[in-house]
Amino acid sequence: MSIGTPDLSALAPEIAVAVGAMAVLVLDLLLPKQQRRYLVYLSLLTTVVAGWECAQLWGRSEYHLYNMLALDDYRLAVDAVILVGTALAILMSGSYLAREEMDRGEYYPLMLFAALGMMLMAGGLNLVVIFVGLETLSVSLYILCAFARGRIVSSEAGMKYLLIGSFATAFLLYGIVLVYAATGSTSLVGINQFLSKHSVVGNHMLFAGIGLLVVGFGFKVAAFPFHIWTPDVYEGAPTPVTAAMAVGVKAAAFAGFARVFISAFGPVQPLWQPILWWLAVLTMTLGNVVALAQTNIKRMLAYSSIAHAGYILIALVTNTPEAMSALIYYLLAYTLMTAGAFGVSILFSGKGDTGYSIYDYAGLGFRYPWIGAAMTVFMVSLAGFPPTAGFFAKFYLFSAAVQQGLTSIVVIAVINSVISVYYYFRVVVLMYMQRRDAEEPRITLKAYGPVGLAVGLAAAAVLLVGILPAGILELAKSSGMLALSLP
Repeated sequence: MSIGTPDLSALAPEIAVAVGAMAVLVLDLLLPKQQRRYLVYLSLLTTVVAGWECAQLWGRSEYHLYNMLALDDYRLAVDAVILVGTALAILMSGSYLAREEMDRGEYYPLMLFAALGMMLMAGGLNLVVIFVGLETLSVSLYILCAFARGRIVSSEAGMKYLLIGSFATAFLLYGIVLVYAATGSTSLVGINQFLSKHSVVGNHMLFAGIGLLVVGFGFKVAAFPFHIWTPDVYEGAPTPVTAAMAVGVKAAAFAGFARVFISAFGPVQPLWQPILWWLAVLTMTLGNVVALAQTNIKRMLAYSSIAHAGYILIALVTNTPEAMSALIYYLLAYTLMTAGAFGVSILFSGKGDTGYSIYDYAGLGFRYPWIGAAMTVFMVSLAGFPPTAGFFAKFYLFSAAVQQGLTSIVVIAVINSVISVYYYFRVVVLMYMQRRDAEEPRITLKAYGPVGLAVGLAAAAVLLVGILPAGILELAKSSGMLALSLP
């Protein structure tokens, strides 16, 4: 490990995203209206360049910007997951925005700036840096949620996310202030050193700060009882934005959550571990039980995301290198299958964001066999059946918890996974075992080719990562080990 002075090469992926976002913003002003459709390709190129920069930095284990930014495989692995989710969301956006007549150039810079904030959260070694990343992604998503200005549900989604998100941000910021007051530092290194040398008995200011940080991060990962915004915002926001929120925000928030609690608050693990244990159990149970009653595919996937947040919290409760490796693998699998499922919902929806009822999927598996097959892959993977990525993600995560003696929470998680089979497979049954009475949507390759490509790539990746998990798991192991280390 080396403790470095300012080195902009450590920020190469973030710089690439920021420059790409500003380039798209400027070109939107300069290009004729009929040529602005090319902005989507420049945005995709930005994610590719940033991904290439991550690959170039892989294997380095350093700390930069006066120990405020980590350059390690953990950060780079999460950055890669965020960039994959962002790229899939952007690929889905062009056809969707054209159909909904809201193809405005500021959309793509906002998506990229949101990704930039997510990446800062993944690499932050200081509570202030993590907060800045959180606010960067939040402000962008507040606007994107309300991007469909002609629809009341979109404006409502933006307003709800803004109001509730502002409260959550206040909790997080107040928590940072209390932790600083209790430990004298906002650096994760400084907090860890203070807690390692001093007794925390009777340090009520520290206890309150940790509690408020749980609230702030709990909101972003949609954990119970801070999940209340999720179904309404997911349903009302433009679907590609929902996909980006469901995968990228969750990956970034869990990366920051793990970095803060495991690295900084590791010495007081007995203090926060029981809280996260109950948070995980209640989150996965509520998500799965309430999802059973949903008939809107976006709301169903919203409660599904809540349930998966509960599963992922098991990694933080376990707090071992194996659990952190499983966390990285799970985030990748979740990104692929959830983004793909939202892509299919775009294909099967109609203008005005109609056609999201699960009953609208009746018989579509026969008329569009490839799309139906892709949706089946996503539903089977979300339920956790082999040989998909979702199965191995749960297997590795649950195995790490069992090795630490956390059998009870794994049993609860397995029961919840069984419950989830009903609402995931209900979509598959409707696609292949019921006839559709209403007129079916017309899906043409010319209009929806990029969305179909995104869905196809996601489905292939879900199967590939599931059938051949060794390579991804090895990369996850090297990054998971570094999630627990500090300079």
